Amino acid sequence: MNTSTLHSPVPASDAALVPPAPHAAGIDTTANAAGTAERPVLFSCEGEHLLGVLHPAPSAAGQAGALGVVVVVGGPQVRAGSHRQFVQLARALAAAGHPTLRFDVRGMGDSSGVQRSFEHISPDIGAAIDTLMAAQPQLRGVVLWGLCDGASAALLYLHDTADARVQGLCLLNPWVRSEATQAQVQVKHYYTQRLLQLSFWRKAIGGGVGLQALRGLIGSVNTLLRAQRATAQTSPATSLHYVARMAAAWQAFSGPVLLQLSENDFTAREFEAAMKSHPAWKGAARRANLVFSPIVQADHTLSEPACRLTAETLCVEWLQRLCNAPTSTH
Repeated sequence: MNTSTLHSPVPASDAALVPPAPHAAGIDTTANAAGTAERPVLFSCEGEHLLGVLHPAPSAAGQAGALGVVVVVGGPQVRAGSHRQFVQLARALAAAGHPTLRFDVRGMGDSSGVQRSFEHISPDIGAAIDTLMAAQPQLRGVVLWGLCDGASAALLYLHDTADARVQGLCLLNPWVRSEATQAQVQVKHYYTQRLLQLSFWRKAIGGGVGLQALRGLIGSVNTLLRAQRATAQTSPATSLHYVARMAAAWQAFSGPVLLQLSENDFTAREFEAAMKSHPAWKGAARRANLVFSPIVQADHTLSEPACRLTAETLCVEWLQRLCNAPTSTH
């Protein structure tokens, strides 16, 4: 599908830079050491106005053929991210030569419109790509970076559009929650550990919290078995569930993918479970151009500075390799 069918063209007045608001969160309007300054941009999407922050690359690094990055924010979340995670990421990527745009989708933060779930923001992503490419015409394409349901939305965007401007994906802890994966992770990573603890059995014998946990284990096992039977009876080719659509996009996209999974995160474990057990994800871990990058001791949003810096460094190194590789087609 051509992306022009998903959103309205960006009017010249909306694509222009708007004056920075002194109170705007996560905007540094002073020039950095390289002489560039991040600045707000206003653009349109299906009649609504979206506000983003553009992080240009230093002039020496932002050369022709470079790749830009669009930070896809899921919901409910704003362009700054938890503990300003997206602000710091965008600054690191731009400093490394990759112009980056982070923005509020419709109905969130400073953008107008009705709030939507991550399953319905493909037009927003397409409009953001348009805006970044217009503001930085030297770019050969973009990489979509997403956390959690932002990562899921990036895959759904490719499923909806097959946009050839997207040259790569960086996905951190993608969201694939279903009844089956949630129950599987609870049984494997929570209840299995609890069963090995003597204190658990003491509490179970004594009733109370321990007995409730034992009932929870039995309930999770029953849920897992029921969900697995339902999955086995569903054709991945005909399923419209968002996880199946994500898997279809993953399988169809031939460009490079950087998959980052936090060690201490159940969402990451659920994604691993889906890749192993969901029929639509069969063979997904063996796809070409996949770089798997576990982030040791990290939580869901990389709240520890050391974990955040590790993930940023790995992403920058991966992007640099992409820029030196031939343009992908898909």
